[in-house]
Amino acid sequence: MIETKEGLIIKLCGGFYYVQDAQGKVYECRLRGKLRQQVLGGDRVKITVLEEGRGILENIQPRRNQLNRPRIANVDLALIVMANDRPAPSSALLDRLLFLALFHEISPVIILNKCDLPEDPRAASLRAYYPRAGFTFVSTSAETGEGIEALARLIDRRVAVLAGPSGCGKSSLLNLLVTAQTKTGEVSEKIGRGRHTTRHVELFPLLNGGFLADSPGFSVLDLPAVDSRDLAEYHPDFEAYREECRFDNCLHYKETDCGVKRACEAGVIAQFRYQNYLAMLEEVIKNERCYR
Repeated sequence: MIETKEGLIIKLCGGFYYVQDAQGKVYECRLRGKLRQQVLGGDRVKITVLEEGRGILENIQPRRNQLNRPRIANVDLALIVMANDRPAPSSALLDRLLFLALFHEISPVIILNKCDLPEDPRAASLRAYYPRAGFTFVSTSAETGEGIEALARLIDRRVAVLAGPSGCGKSSLLNLLVTAQTKTGEVSEKIGRGRHTTRHVELFPLLNGGFLADSPGFSVLDLPAVDSRDLAEYHPDFEAYREECRFDNCLHYKETDCGVKRACEAGVIAQFRYQNYLAMLEEVIKNERCYR
């Protein structure tokens, strides 16, 4: 009797596709010849089971989302890592990453790592604003282990990717999470590298049913194609104040009687958050003019 199963692509290597089923068993699969769609890490697939842990990958289930850099599908969480210091965090980069996550319908988690170090004033500003604005915020230390269990609970039964600048400690967090949450404690050698050289994303299964991607994170060189009138929708902390704008199509830029600008002037929306929004808005408007 032919047995078929559903599973998750956790690794691509040398023409083989490694699929983990709901019971945690991994099958080494080849593609069915007629399958022409490119397979990505994170794809939900159907396979025909063969003997000795092998299988044939039959089809790919519809994707909920897809990232191109890194190449991965069906991501639930973006773990956006900034450092308490060394390097000091950039609110501009953070807000750009928050936008990218929300644009791709991925729930963002802000991580302030290296909390064992004295806090840079810019880190203090992030800590003061983002939790109050409704964002999930976790303080961690790869040095002391603080916050690692809280992160593992957030990943529970979900697929997560790490994003953030060089030097913020992404590799150290990945190493700790995978080592603490895998049965064997064996971590892929490439996790410890400062520079990723693999072409494909690998998903590491955790004991809580979640998966953590070994990947270089988002590419933030370019903003995706978004209408300037829609950019504020990806700033959920603006939502309550957009209703107070005089104009329905308010960009919160040069318009008068703008609820978002009033909230910023009152200190409810952080000034740096609003300025980062304006910088992205100007970039989006410039792109719109180029493609007219």
